[in-house]
Amino acid sequence: MSSLSFVSYGQQTVGLFTNDSAAFNGYTFFSPGSSTHSYLVDNCGELINQWTASNQPGLAAYLLPNGNILRTARIAGSFNGGGIGGRVEMYDWNSTLIWSYDHANAQYHQHHDVEYLPNGNILILAWESRSTTEAINSGRDPNAVNNNGVWPTRITEVQPVGLNGANVVWEWHLWDHLVQDFDNTKANYGAVSDHPELLDINAGGNSPDWIHANSIDYNPVLDQIMISSKSMSEIFVIDHSTTTAEAASHTGGTYGKGGDFLYRWGNPQNYGRGTTADRKLYGQHDASWVPAGYPDEGKISIFNNGIGRPGGSFSTSDLIISPVDMNGNYTIAANQAYGPSTIDWSYDGNGNGFYSTNQCGTNKLPNGNMLVNITAGGEIREVDAIGITKWRYVIPVSGSNPVSQGTNPGQNGTFRAYRYSPSYSAFAGKTLTPMGPIELNPLPSNCTIYTGIDDASYYDETITVYSTLYSNQIHIYNSSNQSKFFVRVYNTNGQLVYSGNHSDKNSEINSGDWKTGIYIVQIFDSAFNPLTVKKLVK
Repeated sequence: MSSLSFVSYGQQTVGLFTNDSAAFNGYTFFSPGSSTHSYLVDNCGELINQWTASNQPGLAAYLLPNGNILRTARIAGSFNGGGIGGRVEMYDWNSTLIWSYDHANAQYHQHHDVEYLPNGNILILAWESRSTTEAINSGRDPNAVNNNGVWPTRITEVQPVGLNGANVVWEWHLWDHLVQDFDNTKANYGAVSDHPELLDINAGGNSPDWIHANSIDYNPVLDQIMISSKSMSEIFVIDHSTTTAEAASHTGGTYGKGGDFLYRWGNPQNYGRGTTADRKLYGQHDASWVPAGYPDEGKISIFNNGIGRPGGSFSTSDLIISPVDMNGNYTIAANQAYGPSTIDWSYDGNGNGFYSTNQCGTNKLPNGNMLVNITAGGEIREVDAIGITKWRYVIPVSGSNPVSQGTNPGQNGTFRAYRYSPSYSAFAGKTLTPMGPIELNPLPSNCTIYTGIDDASYYDETITVYSTLYSNQIHIYNSSNQSKFFVRVYNTNGQLVYSGNHSDKNSEINSGDWKTGIYIVQIFDSAFNPLTVKKLVK
């Protein structure tokens, strides 16, 4: 595939390093954790828009469909822990503050993440305070609690009101879903292995923030919520269809389990159904469902930080297939752990490994590639299915200030990074004129914005791809020695419209439901090496 190259006038340290024609064309949004700025850049690394806030993020920020940004902000309060926020706010495209809400008092404090719902409400991830006495009376080992008590996770759904108000419409408290086998004279006593739907109050660390949840995601198809716990090295799924009263119980809601866990994965030792060898997650971040309509839809992507991973500490971007049926129910065998037992796809750097102990994120793109945000070093990569880097960018700031090309930045990591399609509704009516790179003294480059996929980069004449102009079929004739091959078809927005395995000499793909336009057909061998690519017109 074609990719940019730089004219070498000095050592490059920041900005855009790679923009391959097979990268997903769009705009990348990020908010460095030590900065008050949020940035939007195009695939050539040129600034499209910049937002300025009053406080550093705490930690998440998102570009909403209406063009506003939703962000969290760090404010002082009664809690002090990693990922602290406390405020949730919205700015319009021009950096005007249009809503601000403090979710912080002596009883609770927002941290790490929020989730914007389709109806405009917001899920807020927060700590809540439980005293030392409450913890011990609930079965916590007295040696694992100090004078600060414990801070279990709570989720609050709010409806923004006015300039700084919010209506609370739903709540879920982890404190209502505990089990313990430490003290039979205290509450929540039971066999931990009999209750994977509950959390062992003595699992995890000994700090007040013994859960340390660091991400929250919503699945609108299943009406389910997923959170990630770094300290537990587990992800948890709960039912959002419940009332607040049902969410505090063990019954009710679409799935009949109230606010109990519907699914959990990553470290079955936490519920007595596994050993060290069964553990899969190591201090992970950013667990989220692949959206409907994307390649691998419904799978779960996770940035597995790899803290304490056997065989050495290194990070990976992982995909798993949860044991969920079409109705949203998760299967688990008696006395066994939740599956899967293996990870479906994993990227570890392909020999150019990476490791970041804190933060980071990963999410699927519409063309099937994965966007990987490595907070340590402020690097963002887009990689394809076999781990080849298609886009690479190093955030060129230190704190809130841009740095000169050739210098090594500090404090340039971002909690998350997201790539938005040019057709994303946030950009309707907006001026998207590139304003040049963020970094000072940028290197000259010959970067090109690719609106499609270059079809002259590789060609195997033993595989013929053709379609007549008004046909509803794509025909593939395979005269090569490939017994099996894999086909992907994209539209010119980079969105995947078809993927499938083929083995016949003559194959057909039905394109009857596709819109008129240009399509790019890519064909790979069974090891996912490229064989040919063809641009077709329907």
